Amino acid sequence: MHDPTRRPSGGERVFADDEGRLWSAAPVSGSDGAVVFTCISDSRQSVRAIALEANQHLADVADETLREWLREAPRMGRLT
Repeated sequence: MHDPTRRPSGGERVFADDEGRLWSAAPVSGSDGAVVFTCISDSRQSVRAIALEANQHLADVADETLREWLREAPRMGRLT
């Protein structure tokens, strides 16, 4: 039987931003609380990342919190 609270994707979450675009929020393996946001409905959007506080966990937050983190997350660009 499928348990909806389990996330076989490794903790990845999908949510809609304020504009209705779909984003993936995924924990960075090997880090202490970093999350990478990737827009899955519009590839023109820059990847973003944010470090979370020690008591914050991706699996435990509401979509509104994910939208707030996305707004705060700086865009990641190429290193040159």
